[in-house]
Amino acid sequence: MPSINYCKAKLAYVGFLSGLLWLIPIESIAASALAAWRVTNNGVLQLRTSKAANLEAFFKYATDGIGDRVWIDFQGELTRPRVIKGNGSIKEIRLGKPSNGKTRLVVEFIPSVELEPSKLKLIGTAIDKWELSFVGLPQNKLRIIGEGDVTRKTLFNRYKRYPYRNLDYSSLPSVPRGKYTVVIDPGHGGPDPGAVGVQGLRETDIVLDISLKVSRLLSEKGVKTILTRRYDRDLGLQARVTKANNSRADAFVSIHANAIPRGYKKDVNGMETYYYSGYRGYTLAKKIHKEILRVSLKSPDRGVRRSRFFVIRKTSMPAALIEVGFVTGRTDSQMLRQSIYRDKLAFAISKGILNYLRGGI
Repeated sequence: MPSINYCKAKLAYVGFLSGLLWLIPIESIAASALAAWRVTNNGVLQLRTSKAANLEAFFKYATDGIGDRVWIDFQGELTRPRVIKGNGSIKEIRLGKPSNGKTRLVVEFIPSVELEPSKLKLIGTAIDKWELSFVGLPQNKLRIIGEGDVTRKTLFNRYKRYPYRNLDYSSLPSVPRGKYTVVIDPGHGGPDPGAVGVQGLRETDIVLDISLKVSRLLSEKGVKTILTRRYDRDLGLQARVTKANNSRADAFVSIHANAIPRGYKKDVNGMETYYYSGYRGYTLAKKIHKEILRVSLKSPDRGVRRSRFFVIRKTSMPAALIEVGFVTGRTDSQMLRQSIYRDKLAFAISKGILNYLRGGI
């Protein structure tokens, strides 16, 4: 958990299927991600949001006669700010707009209540459900208070570019088991971290995580995978190419993250995929690119491009190099920090590779 800064601290946050996540600013969208909320009579704040929403949670100690406060920020603006009278240990609940493009829900307690911020955790229980238990709160005087139905299923995003309701590997395309070999190349490593972006986000860490997940998914579908590196180690470009060429693999996929140099513009975001030459290399790149675009509506399509990158120029099999986003971009960096988002990228890359191997569309 981040350390307490005088009287204000961010709360620990555990995302659905993703472990501990960093909390970061999020991009504005039109409508609030908060769909419903409720405080139960046993002191649990329950939330329903849009699917895969990004939340920030904070705590502040009582000051100047104002009680302890917990607040949560959501992307999107609230249309009707309001104050709702509390009961028992809760003085009131406020919903408002702290800044353009955000919604804030504040729970203020009566001055006599003393919460322990180290025990407050916002937990994702499903892709659109969240809970925060007010540990130590007197419960016998609380009555349920809330708005909307926190148990209702949120309608799935209607856009076709975001189709992954789950990451069940069995839903991936099938190919004959044991027939194909694919080399997965996590870019950079060791003393070369690659691009370093917003809040120290490192390319080498992101792409290794995605690559390991791609390897596992393909292996579960019966594809032999060879990773050029399995941990944070130094590995030259020629060594990667040599390992790939010696394997006589059916495809080579190098995974990277993009960046704008110092003085960068945080509004530069997007996904792009490269090939060097040949119809098969282009087809591999195109099929992967098609799938990664479906992961996020926020990251722009920067296209499939031809390039002379060493690892795709010198490999002897069809090869593609993927840039999964900009670590220096405001939108991409916040997404790339999230394990569940990297899960989706790995799923999409795996689907693109499998479609290429099976000759699918």
